[in-house]
Amino acid sequence: MKSRKHYEKLFDPYPDVVTLPEFCNMLGGIGDSTARKLIRTNRVKHFYIRCTYFIPKESVIDYVMSYDYLEYSKKLKARI
Repeated sequence: MKSRKHYEKLFDPYPDVVTLPEFCNMLGGIGDSTARKLIRTNRVKHFYIRCTYFIPKESVIDYVMSYDYLEYSKKLKARI
């Protein structure tokens, strides 16, 4: 498993709060519906303002370091 510093460096080009398309890119190009499913099941902390999801970059890093992502990534073709 990769360290938190690795993901902080990997995601450095992204802003501190990302939108849904940026979130999809950060996770290796996952689909929109998959990203929304992760958000709706509260696996990734987020907030919703005027029909737009905003996800703190720290929450994305927390998610990719979680056991849930480890299990989920086994099903993915592309991994980060």
